[in-house]
Order: sequence, then structure tokens, then C-alpha cells
Amino acid sequence: MNLADLSAADLVRRIAAGQATAAEAVEASLERIARRDPGVNAFSVVLADDARVEAARLDARRATGETTGPLHGVPVAIKEEIDVAGCVTTFGGRGNSTPAAEDGEVVRRLRQAGAVIVGKTRMPEFGQWPFTESVDGGITRNPWDRTRTPGGSSGGSAAAVALGMVPVAIGGDGGGSIRIPAACCGLFGLKPTRGRVTSHPMPHLWFALGTTGPLTRTVLDSALVYDVIRGNVSTDRFTAPEPSTSFIAAAGFDPAPLRIGWSTRPVTRGIRPAREHVQAVQETADLLAGLGHDVREIDPHYPDPTAAFVPQFFGGVREESDLVEHFGRLERRTRQVYRLGSWVTDRVLEAALAAGERVAERANQVFTGFPGQEGVDVLLTPTIGPRPRPVGVLERGGPVSAAAKSAPMIAWTALWNVTGNPAASVPAGLAVDGMPLAVQLVGRIGDETTLLRLSAQIERARPWPLLTGDHGTTS
Repeated sequence: MNLADLSAADLVRRIAAGQATAAEAVEASLERIARRDPGVNAFSVVLADDARVEAARLDARRATGETTGPLHGVPVAIKEEIDVAGCVTTFGGRGNSTPAAEDGEVVRRLRQAGAVIVGKTRMPEFGQWPFTESVDGGITRNPWDRTRTPGGSSGGSAAAVALGMVPVAIGGDGGGSIRIPAACCGLFGLKPTRGRVTSHPMPHLWFALGTTGPLTRTVLDSALVYDVIRGNVSTDRFTAPEPSTSFIAAAGFDPAPLRIGWSTRPVTRGIRPAREHVQAVQETADLLAGLGHDVREIDPHYPDPTAAFVPQFFGGVREESDLVEHFGRLERRTRQVYRLGSWVTDRVLEAALAAGERVAERANQVFTGFPGQEGVDVLLTPTIGPRPRPVGVLERGGPVSAAAKSAPMIAWTALWNVTGNPAASVPAGLAVDGMPLAVQLVGRIGDETTLLRLSAQIERARPWPLLTGDHGTTS
């Protein structure tokens, strides 16, 4: 088997057994990128020379008997918004021109664990939209159907993993930006609890909304990466308590029987899920019932997160715009968003954060229970509303048009950014259009371990299709 086809966990095991080297793993990844990225446009930068040097250094360390990390030799791609030393942190646009002097903390931890950074991946400017399209980077396409979007904003990371160019790519999620591309590209994507992963050198990511995490082809790979990158530094505005067990241990065994509530009702009124997504939720509910869980349809009584989400969105875009070197080089649409958000003062942001706490209290009643409705351990919903849209979504129109087109994509995801709950997009097979299906699992704040256990159980009971070859065949 080509090393590029292996999961991160399998690759680590093979290297540890002396059946492969970090250099061979990196070379397989670079060869796959060179062959498969044209026409998909997942990568903005490929760090081939640096990656080869780093892999050789890792192999030399291992040859001397030095203990290496849990990701030894694993090729990893990094979303454009995260600092990688020597690369310009573009945020998906042209606002910066000076390379970062040092790695962001997440990248530093990955390297310390033995991962090899092979490149950076595309995103829409500042991650504003659930479509990976930008003036500077062009259109990133879905590997399953290149006429469709891979979602966003971590669409480049998702496309890179779906095509086997890397087993792991780091993304970010401020309104669904890990889960939406995971759903569009047939991957596992867990948004962790707010504060689970450091945001250093930034004190926060879009205030209470954003967090960082991997997109992977397996649940175990996500658990492996989270055990490396989770934890905080003193400058993080938000933190999360340590879990009771490692994430990789959680992914290794089935959960005890759970109470699982399912619903296809949208948070945003007037948005209807695709028929295929309703069916995917219902079939997953049946699967989970067959696995011994107490599964029932419920009404989540969703609160409206608008007053909390919108100011933090505008505030996040404005803050990141103020930090770039060349404001005038930002996209016209971004500069329009900046002006539209001029009403978001520090006082407004603090009010939005307080509103978010009230939203979280109400939303989390789904886990504690409502009058006449018992609480659940996990909530099962669609991940996205429509099927993956044709590319070119952002080619016309301003921010109001882009927001209207984005609303059905984030209708089930953005609430959980406001509340800080962990939520995962889990593959659910293929639709008749040949594109992936997915469902979302939402857990209590701080309870990623239950989501990992349940997602891994689903993966074992219903293995999901993965792309193989260069033209979208599946296995």
C-alpha cells in the first residue's frame, strides 16, 4: 500500500516497526500533492524542501535511539490562518506580506510530537464564509465532484485530507468551519469545547466563537492529534478543564448505552434540510438504536443565537483586518464587512459575550431536560442544510448576498460555537448524487470523550467510504 493511503495512526505504527521512515512518508505525501492538487487547489504553499529536511532530521534522531513523539513522520497541512515560521500568514488574502517569525503554538506542538508540516491550505479571506473561494487563492474544489464546493472555511484542509495528500490537516471552526467541510468531503471533523485548544499567539479566535482542530479520515486520527495539541497557555482568554481520560483512549472502546435525542429542526427558522440529510439522521438514529442506545426524536427548543453570533463575527473580522499589514489589499467584500461592522464597539462585544452565556444556558437544557422531556447525553442533527453547492458561490454579490447563501450551511453548526459545546460531523455514507452524507453529534460542554467514543462506534458499525485514485473512485 502507498504510505499516503494510510491513516496517521497506521503510519506511526509502521514507522515505529521499522517498516517505513519519516522521509518515505513525506515523499509519498509530496508526490500525491504534486499529482492530485492541480484542479482541486487545496494547497496555497507546499513546503517540499523544508519537509524533506525535517523528515531526514527525525529519521536521524530515531536512528540514534532517541525517543520520538506520537506523530513521528506524519505529514500535516496547516490552514492559512495559523502561523508557520517562514510562511506569510495570509488569512486567505493579500493583506500580509511578511513571513511569520515563529510557529503558532499548535504548530509548535505538532512539530514537537514529530509531525512534518508539508504545506498550508486554502481558505476564504478571514474564514468568513462556508465556501473556500477568494480573490487571491481562487476556487478550491470538492474532490468528490470538482463542480461542487468542499465547504469552508477549512475547505483546503478538507480537500487535502479527502484526496489522501495528507492524513491530517489542521482547520479552524468559528461557525462550522471544521464540520461543514468535513460533511462536504466525507471526513471526520470534531469542533472541540471552547478553550480546549490554545489560540496562541492570538488571545482568542473571533472572541468566544473560534477554535482549532484537525480534519481526518478516521476518528482515531483526530483523537491522536487532539491529545497532542490540546491544552492552554497563560495568554488564552478561554480555557477548558483537562478531560478525565486521553482522547485516544476514549476512541478505543464503545460507550455505555447513551440517551440520544435526534432532531432535524433548524436553529434558523425557514431553512429546510435536504431530504437526503433528513434520511441520514433517521438512518443513523436507527443504527444507534440497534447498537443498544436509547434513541428518540426530541424538540431541542433552540434559542436564537443571532445577538451573540453576529457581533462576534463582525468583531472578529474587524480585529483581524486591523492586524494585517496592507488593509487596502483586502477583498472588496471584506472591506464592506469591515464597514458594516463599525457599530461593533468593545461594549457591544461584551454584551454579545454575555448574550452568548444566556444562549448557552438555554441550549444546554437539551442535556439537562425540559419540562416533560428528559435530558439526553448526545444530540443528533444534520450537519449542513443543502447538498454541497456548485462552485462559484462568492463570485457575485456583496456581503449581504454571501451571508444569505451561507445561512443554510451554518444553520445547525453556528449555535454550538456560541455555546462552546463540542460537536462533530460524522460521515453517513453517500447520497444518490455520489457525494458524501454526514450527521452532527453534539455533546455536553467538556465532553468530547463521549462524542469520540460514539463516533468511533459508528465508524466501526458503518465504515464510511473514502476516495481512492485520482478521479473520485471510492472504497
